[in-house]
Amino acid sequence: MSIDVAKVRTHLESFAQSRRGVEAYVEPPTNVSATTVILIAHDGEWTRRAVPSRDAGFELGRALGIPVYDVHQTGYPSRMREWNSRQRKG
Repeated sequence: MSIDVAKVRTHLESFAQSRRGVEAYVEPPTNVSATTVILIAHDGEWTRRAVPSRDAGFELGRALGIPVYDVHQTGYPSRMREWNSRQRKG
């Protein structure tokens, strides 16, 4: 799988600049997905994109000037689950 880093950065930059309180969470690769970065805004809205590596995920978050966490160490913030729940209820 080829990752277009420029497109990933553009998308994540746009998300981070258009929302408040955005934090990045680096997710490890699984059997079915690459390493990913998920950005979560203050209200729980989120977006996820694949990145080349864990280090690349942390570098990207730092380049965006937002806090970056390892999801294995912190877990996901409750605001993300709450946002998902609100979206399902529509």
